[in-house]
Formats: sequence, C-alpha cells, structure tokens
Amino acid sequence: MSTRELVVLGTASQVPTRHRNQNGYLLRWDGEGILFDPGEGTQRQMLRAGVAATDLTRICVTHFHGDHSLGLPGVIQRLSLDKVGHPVHAHFPASGAHYFERMRHATAFYEQADLREQPITEDGPIATGKVSLEARRLSHPVEAFGYRLVEPDGRTMLPERLRERGIQGPDVGRLQREGRLGHTTIEDVSVHRPGQRFAFVMDTRLCDAVYALAEDADMLVIESTFLAEDTHLARDFGHLTAQQAARVAAESGVRQLVLTHFSQRYPDPARFREEAGAEFDGEIVVAEDLERVQVPKRRSSPAGHREP
Repeated sequence: MSTRELVVLGTASQVPTRHRNQNGYLLRWDGEGILFDPGEGTQRQMLRAGVAATDLTRICVTHFHGDHSLGLPGVIQRLSLDKVGHPVHAHFPASGAHYFERMRHATAFYEQADLREQPITEDGPIATGKVSLEARRLSHPVEAFGYRLVEPDGRTMLPERLRERGIQGPDVGRLQREGRLGHTTIEDVSVHRPGQRFAFVMDTRLCDAVYALAEDADMLVIESTFLAEDTHLARDFGHLTAQQAARVAAESGVRQLVLTHFSQRYPDPARFREEAGAEFDGEIVVAEDLERVQVPKRRSSPAGHREP
C-alpha cells in the first residue's frame, strides 16, 4: 500500500524554542522521500521521527537562510555514512549554489553518496515521472522558490466490468496502455481518478506564485510566521500571517491547510488556528514537531467524469 504523509521535523522560524526545532519536513509519497528545508538539528529530528537517510530521494531547499538550510551538512554527510545506494537529487535556487557547495563540503568526510545537484533558475517543472515536481519563484529578500507536486489524473479499473467483458490477465494491461481492446474502451471498464497535489510554500510575501502553487492542493504546507496584528512585520520581512495563509487556502480550493514556521514571539499556537479558522473552513493543522500528517484521501471524481 502506498504511503503519502508529511513528517514534521521542525516548525520554528529563525529562532528555535524549547518545543520547536528549526524547519524540516519530509514528504513520503509512495516510493519518494522528499526532504524540504533542513534547518539546524534536522539529522537528530530525523532520528527521533524514525526517518532514515535511506528514505531520502530528494532534497528541496526553498532559499538559503539558515533556518532553512543549516541542516544540510549533517544530512549530506549522513547519506555517505549510511551508504545510501540510490541517487539523491538536490534542488535549490541557482543563485545560492555557492552556499550549497560550502555546506556540501563544510568539513572533511568520505563522500560516497550519489548526490545530484539540480539548481533552479526559472519557474516550471524540475522533475517528471509518475508525478511532476514544479518550482515557482516567491517574494522574499533573498531568492526563494516554492514547490508543487502534481500527480496526473488517471483511471481506476473496475473488476466487475472487466469480468463482464471477459478481460483478464495481460489483456488488462494492454487495455490500459492502448485505451481499447476489441470493442471495449478504457472508459467502459474504469472511472476517472483525480490526481493528488501537494504544495510547499515557505518564506514569502503574498504574490501570484503563492496562489499558483496552492491551486487545488490536497495538502498545502505554508508558512504563517506572524499573526494579523503584525501584518506590517510580515510585509517588511517577506513573510505571511496565518490570516493570509488561510485566505490563500480558501481562494485556491485547498483541502488541508498545514500552518508552520512560527515566530517565537507567540507562545500560544491556538491563536494561529483561531485566526486561520475565521478565513478557511477546511481542515487546519497547526504543525507540531515530530507530528505525522496524512495526505487526504483522493478527491471524488467530478460529476462530469462519473461514467455510468
């Protein structure tokens, strides 16, 4: 059975607290393990959360502020120490390539892992396959990109309809590949299956890219550094409030809103939920360190796609 979940490794912003580590998020998506924004202490948080270096297939860095990237040296060296046998792709803003290089070789170690650097220079797809990974430039004092994972729509085969038409074994695969087998079309024996979407939005002011990343996301992980009472600080320092994040979710058709990246100035996380709940009536998660958040089950097929 496929696993699709977010493992929260850290939820603090620039300054960690007694209860919140700096950023770190692992998205388990079937066979992929995508580590987003490993801040300081990520390697230890991985241990506490039961995440192994061998689980990682990609590392995605939104930008090169310390709370989003200072965990890279330990994570990168751990890939070699644990002799991870598969390639690990690293995505990050190309303008920060010199920072990535410094952290990749911050100290002496025996490099064995196959770490493949893939700097980002522009908006668009950065990896394709069963799912597409996309990046879009955000609005922050340093260059920053948000990420979006998109699974294409597909078809769910209906065993009872296949049996009615005597289709079995290799013929099922042939029908899926070619769309027709004799007088039977793929639509005759299957229903539309909406693909799932995941969005990751960190340090940014409100901008068009935030909405583009969030559009129809099943899960939106988004920074909410400030509360609305400090909107001027959010604007000045290139961040979002919980209110703004929730409005984005409401206007973009998001199903599950995961708030994170909290300023240490707010001791009560309940205020973030309260503020977001006034704008968004979907599921709200105020992220906690070491929490596991399941990606919602697939959306139902739109009425127009429900074949009789």
